[in-house]
Amino acid sequence: MAILHKRIGFLLFVFLLSSTFSISLSLTFSPSDEYLVNCGSDVDSTVDNRRFIADATTSNTKLFTSEGSISLQGENLSPNIPQIYKTARIFPTQAKYSFNVVEKGTHMVRLHFNRINSSKIDINDAEFHVTVNGHVVLRNFRGNDDDRVREFLIWVDVKEVVIRFVPSKDTTFAFVNAIEVISAPKDLIADMATSVSNDGTEKFNGLVKEAMEVMYRINVGGRKVTPFNDTLWRTWLPDDEFLKISDGSETTYFTGRIKYRPGGASREVGPDNVYNTARVVKRSKMSWDFPVSAGYKYLIRMHFCDIASKSLGTLYFNVYINGNLAYQDFDISYSADNVLASPYYIDFVVDDTVGSSITVSVGPSNKTSVDVNGIDAILNGVEIMKMNNAMGSLDGNVSADMILSSCPNRRNISIFIVMVAFMCIFMSFYIVAQRKKKVREDYGWTKLSMDVREDNLKSGNQFAARKH
Repeated sequence: MAILHKRIGFLLFVFLLSSTFSISLSLTFSPSDEYLVNCGSDVDSTVDNRRFIADATTSNTKLFTSEGSISLQGENLSPNIPQIYKTARIFPTQAKYSFNVVEKGTHMVRLHFNRINSSKIDINDAEFHVTVNGHVVLRNFRGNDDDRVREFLIWVDVKEVVIRFVPSKDTTFAFVNAIEVISAPKDLIADMATSVSNDGTEKFNGLVKEAMEVMYRINVGGRKVTPFNDTLWRTWLPDDEFLKISDGSETTYFTGRIKYRPGGASREVGPDNVYNTARVVKRSKMSWDFPVSAGYKYLIRMHFCDIASKSLGTLYFNVYINGNLAYQDFDISYSADNVLASPYYIDFVVDDTVGSSITVSVGPSNKTSVDVNGIDAILNGVEIMKMNNAMGSLDGNVSADMILSSCPNRRNISIFIVMVAFMCIFMSFYIVAQRKKKVREDYGWTKLSMDVREDNLKSGNQFAARKH
């Protein structure tokens, strides 16, 4: 009997273990396209349980095309630095990485940069441009010590993602430490948003095919979320640095289960660690300020999850973008299908042509509850993404064709110099040969007449002697 109980207990344990494992697998996003590349390295590296493949091995050299690229190993590095930041690939000329894709749609492209120390190459001399499938994503870039990852969302309707690195001058070079190319979930970027301006709001269509750069990804009221705790391996930063008006606000935490549902935000849109924390405010307004570059449109995604209300239908508030009313009397219960702790997001687009920052605010509306114990507004997360301009660029009024055609190619220049030198040498030999030929024609031998006088013969012999 005791043996039977042990067997039943063991089988129950195995069942629970397998169920837990199956659930964890179901929560993991499996992209159709996924490339993780450890650039300049001959060994693979693991970061946040993700394997980055070395590009310096023979089997992976087909990923990039470059004349004279260099694999650089960093020196005197901190032992705590991730392995992918210890090596880099250096490009003295134009180069490209090509990744075959099987799924049409939005792809996440993350470029990792770390200016490593080396006695062979001074990484501070780097300056270059980067294009992705015809979009300029970085221009005159030198690598930033404070921002190692630059993330872009690129619509792909061809069979490959092509990332080009172009030195901006003939005396500079390009570099990269690691690359990620991942197909995004279908629901990550919706095609429609609400455009907000001084004139009011209107629908914005065609969002999904815009190229975008992630400028800010903020966990409001919570701690930093690392790629290890995000299904799409993103980083979310705390909001303290950007919070400008917070009178009467406080943070709140939720220990229950976040209720994801069809039609709302999924775990790929925002992870649990974003939706289970928030800032709430009573009888006041909260505002965040984000510095941006002028001359671009921006996508502003605001994440909401009512983890603070004790009952449905009590939380109404207004949403403001740059001081303009973006959403009046937002009913979070209605938007979440009358489910508490269920996430929801709203996309706004602003045309920031002159300003130097974007201000996001939430505050009470005319429908706000008069309950003294109630709250007037809530916010869980904010994302701000720069959208490409009319030139298809995310960095300046320049197109990819202009970048590729105007930048020097050292290999072509070297070939041209060699050809010019060869032509100069050939012309020198040709001119010398022509001069010698002309001299022979001017002073050639002629047959002497047999009936010349003796004195003339003597004179002729004297001339002949001079010729010798």
